[in-house]
Amino acid sequence: MSDRDTFKYHFKVGNKIVHGGITNDLERRELEHQTKWPNGHIKQVGNKCTEDGARDWEKKNGYS
Repeated sequence: MSDRDTFKYHFKVGNKIVHGGITNDLERRELEHQTKWPNGHIKQVGNKCTEDGARDWEKKNGYS
């Protein structure tokens, strides 16, 4: 059984989603995205899941 250690997220500027993806460190990823979108923030989508499950979500939503 795989660990549920991967977050799915949307990076938003205001109410607009400018990026979607997966990470195992939301805080680090938010800081990385803020270099491009300084006023943006991360919004976690759902619960943590397995990396495979997160990659499936990414593909399904066109983020990969």
